[in-house]
Amino acid sequence: MFFNNKEPPIVFSIGGSLIVPNGGPDTKFLTELNHFIRTYVKQGKRFFLVAGGGKLARSYRDTGKSVIGGMSDTDLDWLGIHSTRLNAHLLRTIFEDIAHPRIIENYDKKLAKWKEPVVIGAGWKPGWSTDYDAVVLAKDYGAQLIINLTNIDGVYTKDPRRYKGAKRIEKLTWADLEKLVGTKWEPGINAPFDPIAAQLARKLKLTVIVTDGYNFKNLGKIMESDSFKGTVITPFQISAGYYNREYYRAEGSAYRFTKEGASINTFLRTLANYYRAFFIRYVLNPKNCLDVGCGTGSLVKILRTFDIDAYGVEISEAALEMADKSVRPFLSQGDITKLPFKENEFDLVLTFDVLEHVDRSYIKRAIQETIRISKKYILHKIYTRENLWIRFFHRIDRSHVSVYTYRYWKRLFHENPHAALQRHSIFHLPQIMESVFLLKKKPTTTSS
Repeated sequence: MFFNNKEPPIVFSIGGSLIVPNGGPDTKFLTELNHFIRTYVKQGKRFFLVAGGGKLARSYRDTGKSVIGGMSDTDLDWLGIHSTRLNAHLLRTIFEDIAHPRIIENYDKKLAKWKEPVVIGAGWKPGWSTDYDAVVLAKDYGAQLIINLTNIDGVYTKDPRRYKGAKRIEKLTWADLEKLVGTKWEPGINAPFDPIAAQLARKLKLTVIVTDGYNFKNLGKIMESDSFKGTVITPFQISAGYYNREYYRAEGSAYRFTKEGASINTFLRTLANYYRAFFIRYVLNPKNCLDVGCGTGSLVKILRTFDIDAYGVEISEAALEMADKSVRPFLSQGDITKLPFKENEFDLVLTFDVLEHVDRSYIKRAIQETIRISKKYILHKIYTRENLWIRFFHRIDRSHVSVYTYRYWKRLFHENPHAALQRHSIFHLPQIMESVFLLKKKPTTTSS
């Protein structure tokens, strides 16, 4: 898929239990969904809405079985598929003025250069649920996120409607989900995410959020990269333990065409840090600064040679242990979402290639923490979809869980009430190379 400067579409897999909870359409839910989607369409968002069958599909399947005593899985699936198509036509009618005229029922027939902000999808063929269809859409159209709307608020250890002791799981991997739901598809299966769809999503390394479709305030938090209630399913778990010695030696930052640990990697990283330090010293000229996500502290060390009282904070113990002894006294361990520093402590707070490692639900909190402890400037260099140079020359970094467009980050910074995004005030390389954002803290900012 060729790169474009639009934000990737978001796929909503809408459970039929929300659209037709008791065999008839839920007008309240559909009215709120209509308002919600149109609100974000105005902000430039694009959506695929895949309609499930829900109780309507189960009612048809149960009726067929009761009349003739039994039905094949294929016939049961077809009844469910046609139910999803009826629900999809209802959604298509609601969004008629902003939706593509064709409802996707055959996923082999891909849309070419569609302009509409909303596309409706339905069931395709036996053996595939609409969850699976949603994953196929993500693969075909470059979506990075699937939001699975259900009538419960996430994935639980057990069915919460049957077991009082069931606990909601905030985050799990596809391997964890497989242990909960298995790997087999059955018509009418009641699972938080179809097991076959889960296997494909795992292969594609997609992120899926399972959440309560009725709670539109919570859905808004997901859209705004704020803390939300639900379950995030990821290809793998990213934590402090993920960033081990091997990551810093090669895996996280090595160039594609060099051997692990090759001296060229060290040379290029050092060169980049001198370029950054020179820019910081002679353009921003802070008395003190904090490098959040400092790794082994190489930039901090260079900044201190430029007569800047520089410090670093890093989540990985392995990175801190690898730091040069001369810079270790200026480094500490900490998480960007809860930085161990006072408000207004540094003239400059900076991150280089950090925010793309932060889960979507913590991004706003991370940004606000960097603003809170800054006295004047906040500088973020972020890997975005426009940075094609990195895609071609760097190895894949599995901890890049939030790779979005320049426009996505620009909007987040513009909307922050505590700092102003500075325009045309700093030199930076073209977007094919890097995306840099400089913010200036507003004087009226108070601790959040």
